[in-house]
Amino acid sequence: MANFEVKTICVIGAGNMGHQISLSAALAGYTVTCTDINQEILQKAENFADTYLPERVAKGKLSEEDAKAARARLTFTGSMAEAAKNADLVIEAAIEKLDLKRKIFADLDKICPPHAILATNSSYIVSSKIADVTGRPEKVCNMHFFNPALVMKLVEVVKGPHVADETVEVVVDVCKKMGKIPVVLQKEIYGFLVNRIVAAIKTEALYIYDMGVATHEDIDTAVVYALGHPMGPFRLMDLTGIDLSYYVGMERYQETGDPKYKPSPVVVEKFVKKEWGRKTGKGFYEYCK
Repeated sequence: MANFEVKTICVIGAGNMGHQISLSAALAGYTVTCTDINQEILQKAENFADTYLPERVAKGKLSEEDAKAARARLTFTGSMAEAAKNADLVIEAAIEKLDLKRKIFADLDKICPPHAILATNSSYIVSSKIADVTGRPEKVCNMHFFNPALVMKLVEVVKGPHVADETVEVVVDVCKKMGKIPVVLQKEIYGFLVNRIVAAIKTEALYIYDMGVATHEDIDTAVVYALGHPMGPFRLMDLTGIDLSYYVGMERYQETGDPKYKPSPVVVEKFVKKEWGRKTGKGFYEYCK
């Protein structure tokens, strides 16, 4: 079993995933510091926390005492060194770019205490592509939350060939304390469990759309009412970010050289136009900002 208990968590990235993971951890009793190099995103994350917690109290979902305690445990800073220096667990939630993640983990390895576990929230990039830049590969793993992290229960914990059993035990324990349901992958595989299934549906949906067979609205309607999904693939892309779909596709294409992984023409078009979904107010659908 683990020879230490996680008490302090650092979250790298204050975007949609990062700030919700941070809040989830603070609500679970952890001392959390969220950091981002973008001050505007960091301020939005702090504003979200200051709005979300009182709203939960007003709806009777959270006591005022618990809300105040969670907020007191959560801090925001633009300094990664300050955020990570005392962390027992770091959860990286930066964009899906391998070079960036490798740089972040190399820096974290120098900043964090020796016992700290370094986890990536990456949707697709396996930790074995990152662990070698650190001096603690056995403490580097995938800890993949789903969007929106405050609501979605599942967390995929991926045990690569370099990952110690103890690391998995600690991360699984943290997931459970956060009220999440962890599933452990005993081997690394591109896309993990859920995204491999979702990607197959998304690829086919985009093909049908690009071929002019059906509108995105009708494809979403079919998936919801025939397959019983809570939302169709196009609304899901808007939720997770069309920019993410673009980056993931390009990473995979550059890695494999296989043209089947190139982002769909409509995804490229929307990426260039910065119509990235909910975060920008427009994607396949329009949203009030």
